[in-house]
Amino acid sequence: MSEATAYYRDLGDGRFASTQHAQGAWREDEQHMGPATGVLVHAIAAHEPRAGMRIGRVSLDIHGVIFGGDFEIRVRTVRPGRTIELVEAEMICRDRTAIVARAWRLATGDTAAVAGSELTPIAGPEGLPVWSHMADAWGGGYIDSVEFRPLPGHREGKATAWLRNGLDMVEGVPTSPLVRLLGMADTANGIATRVQPGPGSWMFPNVDLQLHLLREPVGEWLGLDTEQSFGADGIGLTSSVLHDIEGPFGRAEQLLTVRPLPAG
Repeated sequence: MSEATAYYRDLGDGRFASTQHAQGAWREDEQHMGPATGVLVHAIAAHEPRAGMRIGRVSLDIHGVIFGGDFEIRVRTVRPGRTIELVEAEMICRDRTAIVARAWRLATGDTAAVAGSELTPIAGPEGLPVWSHMADAWGGGYIDSVEFRPLPGHREGKATAWLRNGLDMVEGVPTSPLVRLLGMADTANGIATRVQPGPGSWMFPNVDLQLHLLREPVGEWLGLDTEQSFGADGIGLTSSVLHDIEGPFGRAEQLLTVRPLPAG
């Protein structure tokens, strides 16, 4: 069988199958939260879309292992409304809830007269070297599918990098910039690590991903300006400003569970 050209295959009736490109970094039998976020956003965006409405926030809670293979996504409107609505998508793997995603869709309007932001732009990806650090530090098919270009100044707990990939989220379906870029946002937890993961070191998986969008993203490049903080009692935070080729477009937050990783 030829190598897949997408992270997922649509099996119909809300069922999908992950390909090797969606494989996670912590376990060989799991999906990475990056493409899992992307396919959930894909499902939410396709659910009862309306002109003049867009996603302003996606909140994802991870309930357990996101097993690879076949799974189901169930989508419903939790709170309908003319100008504000809440949509929920549940990913079910092996008959158990793996992720619950909730998205606020808001009515858009012309606010150009008062538009502004205090988020600081970063330098673009052109001319930056390709970064092999991620593939060296992390395993899995998803990390192998992404091109990383870091900006100067990387250190433990702080990094800025550009990411892109050449795959569709769902096979045979054009991938929007929204789905493509949000489908890489979870990668932030791996680009600014305070410690190197591995046997005898530490693990710090996130239990959620919160995405707030100032505007609709564009293009194929996602810029992550990321800081990672560990508390003294086993809980940490990864915080990022999200960028596209036109500048900052939102923020991402991840809550981490920090714990020793057994040796061997």
